[in-house]
Amino acid sequence: MNFSLTSLVVDSGDLESESSFWHRLLGGSITRAETHHFLQADGLPVIVVQHAPQHVPPQWPDGTPQQIHFDLSTNDVVAADTRVLDAGGRRLRPTGDPVVSAQGGSRVYASPGGHPFCIRAV
Repeated sequence: MNFSLTSLVVDSGDLESESSFWHRLLGGSITRAETHHFLQADGLPVIVVQHAPQHVPPQWPDGTPQQIHFDLSTNDVVAADTRVLDAGGRRLRPTGDPVVSAQGGSRVYASPGGHPFCIRAV
């Protein structure tokens, strides 16, 4: 028996801000339903943003634990940093200049709903 990853589901108290963030970051298209938004982007599983009115955003690394974690890779950490911030994300670690880590390693960000994710230099 084999499995394939068809979707990732992210809880959010605000469907529009969370799905719009991932759309601005990854591209693709969004299909909106009352309680779910479905982001389809080339080469990725469907990202489903599920309305969760009682969602408590993670406070990573200290506090409410993360429920899901995305790892993205890029060959341009500086451009990725700008894109994340312009889309409504925020830096978690390191919080300073992206040029410092542009030669390798990773940076940790959070989506508008507080979901942590990493951007790794390749």
